[in-house]
Parts: sequence; C-alpha cells; structure tokens
Amino acid sequence: HPLPVCLAPPDPWFTPPCGQVSGAGVALGILNGEFHWHQHANPDEFCYVVGGKLIIELEGKSVELGPMQGFTVPMGVQHRPLAPEKTIVLMIERADVKATGD
Repeated sequence: HPLPVCLAPPDPWFTPPCGQVSGAGVALGILNGEFHWHQHANPDEFCYVVGGKLIIELEGKSVELGPMQGFTVPMGVQHRPLAPEKTIVLMIERADVKATGD
C-alpha cells in the first residue's frame, strides 16, 4: 500500500507511524521547529533525513543532517531535535517506544 501524502500536517512535529519491520516501528515525520529534550531509556533511535535539515542536539554536542544523511541516537542519551525548515525524516525505533521520550 502506498504511503498517504500529507501536504499540510496538523502540527509542526507530525510523525505518523508507517508500519513495522521485524519489531521496529517506522515513521515518516514532517518536522518544523524545535522539539523538547527527551531520552529513550532502552532502544536506540535512527533518523534519516529525506529532505530539509535536521539538527540533533545531544549532551555536549550537536549533529547536523542534510538530505540522505542519518544518525543513531544511542539509548539513554538526552537529545533534542531541531528542524529550522520543513524537514522530512524517516525514523526507526522499537515499535513500542513512546516518540516523545520517557
């Protein structure tokens, strides 16, 4: 089944789940602005930028990603994603993870 196209997301951090692969949840996020500091106690989180620009602030450093670049946030690490422009991100994490953090 094709993914639905969302031209106008309902909020600046729209991350609807797209499906699952071997127990991992897959979401295609449309992001714009700042998200809050949070962490995931157990699983890692992988973010892959499809379009736009994503900055992931971590404890003591930040990682800037452009199209076709990805980064894994290790479990238990405080982080805050920032999207200074409309950005489309593919996110993969364990399917039962709360996206907003623990």
